[in-house]
Amino acid sequence: MRKKVILLSMALLPLFMFTACEKENGTKGTLNLSITDAPLDADGITGVFITVSEIQYHTSENGWKTFTDYEGPKTFDLLDLQRGKSEMLGSFELESGNYTQIRFMLDAPASGTGAQSNPGCYLEFTDGTTRNLFVPSGAQTGYKAVGAFSVPANGSVNVTADFDVRKSVVRAGASGKYILKPTIRLVVDDQAGQIAGEVLNIPEGTGVVVYAYNAGTYEDTEAEDPAEEQARFPNAVSSDIADQEGMYYLAFLAPGAYDLVVAAVTDGEFGEVLGVVENVIVESGKTTSKTIDLEEL
Repeated sequence: MRKKVILLSMALLPLFMFTACEKENGTKGTLNLSITDAPLDADGITGVFITVSEIQYHTSENGWKTFTDYEGPKTFDLLDLQRGKSEMLGSFELESGNYTQIRFMLDAPASGTGAQSNPGCYLEFTDGTTRNLFVPSGAQTGYKAVGAFSVPANGSVNVTADFDVRKSVVRAGASGKYILKPTIRLVVDDQAGQIAGEVLNIPEGTGVVVYAYNAGTYEDTEAEDPAEEQARFPNAVSSDIADQEGMYYLAFLAPGAYDLVVAAVTDGEFGEVLGVVENVIVESGKTTSKTIDLEEL
């Protein structure tokens, strides 16, 4: 009898080992993380460079943890990553499950400190000069990117961190310093859609910026002069500057309904809101075409 029990145990052992390994292997997946940007509507700035020194993720059980396999620091020119362009930050193994936050540690001097000789975050201008980008005091805690995504067991998910540089780079009134206050959202690539089209009848000598808002959320007060170190149109999800042919492209939008706020700019300075196009529908993996005729707004 004892011999039979031993033999039965030996026969079941490989099954238990296989099941245990299968369960262990099924608890992890891969996050493929990229970075993109929405345009800066200020005149004279040709480059917005940021250096990402470390990336962290958040779990309810363990708080903030560092991606130890991130190969940083890495420097990016955000103005090269517009209209759907992105650059890979890395592929990271994570426990399968749901996540809502990632944190970026940036190499930039704190506000109130002297200029760095080799800043990791800076602006480049048309005349070839550069200016440091400073961060508010306490920014050593990093900048949070928010958005829900799920890492599948034995699978992968592609997520893009959208740095909205228009809202992230502001100028301090008294000191004239450029302040970096990143506004970052996380978008699951295969769930995102786009809005693209042409703006017709743009007045000569005038530029146009198209801002995308979640439907029903835009308020007229957002077009007023912003408070110091704040951006105009603060609640816009994304934006784009119409090019010389009048074409605009709003990428990495979550599915849903959007209102498009169309504003005039001259030499990088805000002029006025020209009108609002309401209830433009975005679907996953699709581009919604929307022509905007300024004479009909």
